[in-house]
Amino acid sequence: MHPHTASETDARDPYVRVRGAREHNLRGVDVDIPRDALTVFTGVSGSGKSSLAFGTLYAEAQRRYFESVAPYARRLIHQVGAPQVDSVTGLPPAVSLEQRRSSPGSRSSVGTVTMLSNSLRMLYSRAGTYPPGAQRLDSDSFSPNTAAGACPSCHGIGRIHRTSEELLVPDPDLSIRQGAIAAWPGAWQGKNLRDVLEALGHDVDAPWRELPAEDREWILFTDEQPVVTVHPVRDADRIQRPYQGTYMSAHRYVMRTFADSKSATLRARAEKFLTDSPCPSCQGRRLRPEALAVTFAGRTIAELAALALTELDAVLASTPAAGEAARVLVEDLRARIGPVTELGLGYLSLDRSAPSLSAGELQRLRLATQLRSGLFGVVYVLDEPSAGLHPADTEALLGVLDRLKAAGNTVFVVEHDMEVVRHADWLVDVGPLAGEHGGQVLHSGPPGALAAVARSATARHLFGTGGPAPARAARTATGAVRLSGIERHNLRGVDAEFPLGVFTAVTGVSGSGKSTLVGQALAAEVRERLADGAFPVRRLVEVDQKPIGRTPRSNLATYTGLFDVVRRLFTASPQARERGWKAGRFSFNVPGGRCETCQGEGFVSVELLFLPSTYAPCPECGGARYNCETLEARYEGLNIAEVLGLTVESAAAFFAGVPAAARSLRALEDIGLGYLRLGQPATELSGGEAQRIKLATELQRLRRDHTLYLLDEPTTGLHPADVRVLLRQLHGLVDAGHSVVVVEHDMEVVAGADWVIDLGPGGGAEGGRVVAAGTPASVARAPGSATARYLARALGTA
Repeated sequence: MHPHTASETDARDPYVRVRGAREHNLRGVDVDIPRDALTVFTGVSGSGKSSLAFGTLYAEAQRRYFESVAPYARRLIHQVGAPQVDSVTGLPPAVSLEQRRSSPGSRSSVGTVTMLSNSLRMLYSRAGTYPPGAQRLDSDSFSPNTAAGACPSCHGIGRIHRTSEELLVPDPDLSIRQGAIAAWPGAWQGKNLRDVLEALGHDVDAPWRELPAEDREWILFTDEQPVVTVHPVRDADRIQRPYQGTYMSAHRYVMRTFADSKSATLRARAEKFLTDSPCPSCQGRRLRPEALAVTFAGRTIAELAALALTELDAVLASTPAAGEAARVLVEDLRARIGPVTELGLGYLSLDRSAPSLSAGELQRLRLATQLRSGLFGVVYVLDEPSAGLHPADTEALLGVLDRLKAAGNTVFVVEHDMEVVRHADWLVDVGPLAGEHGGQVLHSGPPGALAAVARSATARHLFGTGGPAPARAARTATGAVRLSGIERHNLRGVDAEFPLGVFTAVTGVSGSGKSTLVGQALAAEVRERLADGAFPVRRLVEVDQKPIGRTPRSNLATYTGLFDVVRRLFTASPQARERGWKAGRFSFNVPGGRCETCQGEGFVSVELLFLPSTYAPCPECGGARYNCETLEARYEGLNIAEVLGLTVESAAAFFAGVPAAARSLRALEDIGLGYLRLGQPATELSGGEAQRIKLATELQRLRRDHTLYLLDEPTTGLHPADVRVLLRQLHGLVDAGHSVVVVEHDMEVVAGADWVIDLGPGGGAEGGRVVAAGTPASVARAPGSATARYLARALGTA
């Protein structure tokens, strides 16, 4: 990367000019993109469009920021890694709104992400109605995340975990020696606690129910930790010496394991002995009593934070503001709520926890916040902002993008939704295919001119020259799962019927209740009935978009089980046999064969003060993950790091003669993931890619038992050309006798379904009802359905 600064010619040149971009699969790309315009980057999944928009343009803007921000950051530049590009000129500062950003913490909420909570707390502090004689509180006292505001009983979480004798001792007829205290750990640790109790003089052979009540209470709940000398009973084969044993009550053990254990299995086991209930002190409202005594419009801050944003706006609009401070604060709040509701998120409440939001919802919240920031002269780089949006909401999104541009900004969007693509001022199409068969700019110019580019997969879908998806005969249901009177979130007494043996699409605007109906209500009902032999479904497979891992340690090969096969092959290599290496030598998760500088991650975490930490390639192994000796072992001419560097497509040819590997790789290829590298860290995968990896893992172990597959927006992050590849697989599952239910916004997918359930008519309190159910053609004619006109267009009947 040549060091350079923005010159005066940069400032006068109306284009951002990229020369020689080689990031990931980009092949020395040169491209010019206009400033102060809406530019959309398109191309099939894995073509290189994100490598250009995020990996090159945003990364270069970030690099310049690090260089200017502080001298100490400059020495980290080589660690953070400058993008592989000869030069970029005319690039303004950039703001990235990416979907792969780190997950928000459990205390993060809609209010904290949008900064709306700050404004609401200020309103209560300055303009709230206080009880007579009460002292005015500062805004921190209205936050559950500060010591001044948090309820002291639950530390501002709103819920407390408790246990009880019934949970800890499920069978009181057993004695302690027989294992009455089910919550205790197993093996030696459990035996030690029993021996300590016996040494303390408790009867460990009497049935639990016969022990005195005060003894039972002490054994289960004491905070004391007495130390006694234990004389173990002698085993025939070995003599155990006396030792000092410390007692810990069952309650203390469960609470400590649940709060502190690093083992997910141990935490899950501890959770079985706990109940989760609203905090009795604050009734789940998370705040101190003095904060909850202050009202505005006759309501506490907890009550206003629990309202859907559209309702909160209505309350603020109808409340006369007492005084100038109140008027200014109410106006500010309403101005901040506006962009959020405009982006179709008016159904969210301020207290909704951020981890419960989808990636698309979180990105649109950040986008709404940026609209109010008043920044101008910057580049916004957005990652598929239409993800999770119903076509009706996409129209509002276009309005927001136009406003960012009108405020004097440049907007770069990586996108697959053809409505957004049509709306662009400028189009950069990358391809022609994925991975090593992509990485070229096929077109950079006005969208209309793409029609002349024969190699572009985008052109075929943008101008309808790809032809409609092949028509298929509608299937007949073999049965149904009926849900009645569902009461969850915004579903109020909903009845729904899901036919079996067919492909069902569940539609509706954002927040209408689709994920609640499918991911919660239907999944829970089916899980409960799987044990019933007469129930037609034998297996339930839920394929969500949660990451397949949260660190670079987890990757495609480890998740699918392919890595076990690869390690076995390397263990059989001449070099490994000669040195007596076992499979563990080729694992990057344990000491031995891995590089110890990065402990086998291939990356080191670079902590930057005031900035999110970032991963950079390990200076010792350069990202290979292994030490030099391990890399001397070869299989068919490649070392293990080189095998992890192969794409799925290349690996399929390389491992063609290894059935265990070939099956896994074929499933990944069939679902359109041939461009991913085997060792691609989980942190680099999008939600849609993670979901398709999970689906491919399922497909490779296809069973004969009738399976119900539940998928949440499986087309997220997919180019229309890739959607058809995915649909072939999903319809193949139904043809093999299984059932598929998808929550989906892509009308081409819905048009090809056998059955459609449409929820709505709106989001939040305005939704939660089944508006229409039937064949795609009948739902396309349903009155009062927000989906109908878009579905009719997809069916060609509009």
